[in-house]
Amino acid sequence: MRQAWSGFVSKSSISLKAIMIVALAMAVVVGDAASSMAAKSAAIVVDAKTGKVLYSSDANGRRYPASLTKMMTLYLTFEALAKGRISKNTPVPFSARAAAEPPTKLGVKAGRAVSVETAILSMVTKSANDSATALGELLGGSESDFARMMTAKARALGMNGTVFRNANGLPDPGQFTTAHDMAMLGIALREHFPQYYGYFSQRSFLYGRQRINGHNRLLGRIKGVDGIKTGYTRASGFNLVSSVSDGNRRLVAVVMGGSSGRSRDNQMAGLINAYMPRASTRGGGALVAKAGGDSPIRALTKVFLPKHDAPTPDEKPAVEEDATVASADETAPVVEETAPVVQIKKVKTVAVAAATEVPAPQVAAYAEPAPAPAVDPVNTASVPSGWAIQVASSPKQSEAQAFLDKTSKQAPKVLADAAGFTVAFDKDGVTYYRARFGGFGSKNAAWNACSALKKKKIACYAVQQ
Repeated sequence: MRQAWSGFVSKSSISLKAIMIVALAMAVVVGDAASSMAAKSAAIVVDAKTGKVLYSSDANGRRYPASLTKMMTLYLTFEALAKGRISKNTPVPFSARAAAEPPTKLGVKAGRAVSVETAILSMVTKSANDSATALGELLGGSESDFARMMTAKARALGMNGTVFRNANGLPDPGQFTTAHDMAMLGIALREHFPQYYGYFSQRSFLYGRQRINGHNRLLGRIKGVDGIKTGYTRASGFNLVSSVSDGNRRLVAVVMGGSSGRSRDNQMAGLINAYMPRASTRGGGALVAKAGGDSPIRALTKVFLPKHDAPTPDEKPAVEEDATVASADETAPVVEETAPVVQIKKVKTVAVAAATEVPAPQVAAYAEPAPAPAVDPVNTASVPSGWAIQVASSPKQSEAQAFLDKTSKQAPKVLADAAGFTVAFDKDGVTYYRARFGGFGSKNAAWNACSALKKKKIACYAVQQ
């Protein structure tokens, strides 16, 4: 009996040692993988007009995205806005989970809500984690389902080295990306949603009586920089995606894993200065950021991921010179958010200050319908398809929007079926915003509407989208 027990203990000891060795080895492997994502820096510079990679340093190596994650949260938010499933005034309820997210955060209490626009502004400036979670829950039903939507959209954009687990970028070992993928997402945000891209150049906004300043210190420091996003966690280091234009050329550059905010910013400035002269002054009509072919990874995602993909557009919106500029007396406050209308039901609206928290109404979770069999390429670029009327352009998006509002009030019958929107474009290193009304089904319809506006002393011209 003693011999048997001794043998059993001996074998058990060997087995226990083997298990411990295997466990230790697995821990080392996992630790090495995590450290490889955190310890090294990565960078890439892409010509945003042609897609040509001008500089690359470990651009396909896995990295933690940190708050760069919010770029995809914003992409899906812009998509929902463009398709009319939500509006800028739609209330965003903050659940207990969203309200409990660690800083940086907006600080909205559980059960309260802010407008979609306030949530957007808090993410692009303050990088608010609570707003990102709340938007994810609104659009996806739950943050986990929204994360699957984010990963599916990443695949649709050709971001094959990215997996999302949450909407804000807070630490999660299963959430990773690459510098290359973040560059593609940065290009896609501008190409697919030009009418919303101006949010990324916002340096501050008013939340109630508090002015919240942004984290992107390159805005205003380097000429032509118009966004996009910063990010930091201990594991990721200091990350930054920048979009910059000198009028004829445009770059999107990514720096990940910086040792400090200053060193990251200096590295980005150096890359921009070195590679902007090498960028092309010409770009074709085809989009740089669009879905590729069916790779094995994409084939798998069609099976395992929810079908929340809307087809990506195929062509860039047309860019032409602008003839009309809004005058100075039509200036609107930058982002003062003065009492817009929050739409709770289609037949009933409630006026509240957008920067003020309000009790959260019952808002149905955003559900993506099945994609249409045939999609107009310009319509999927998030601007109304067909013909449009341009009434103004301005270096301030707020001025362009104010002109749209003013024109709508001056000619409500002429523009009853038209949709107002702004489109950003660059000229001589300055970003301007076109003020347009779209949705006209033919050239004659747009011309007739423009003629009616001119009778009301409103300058305009018709343009095909």
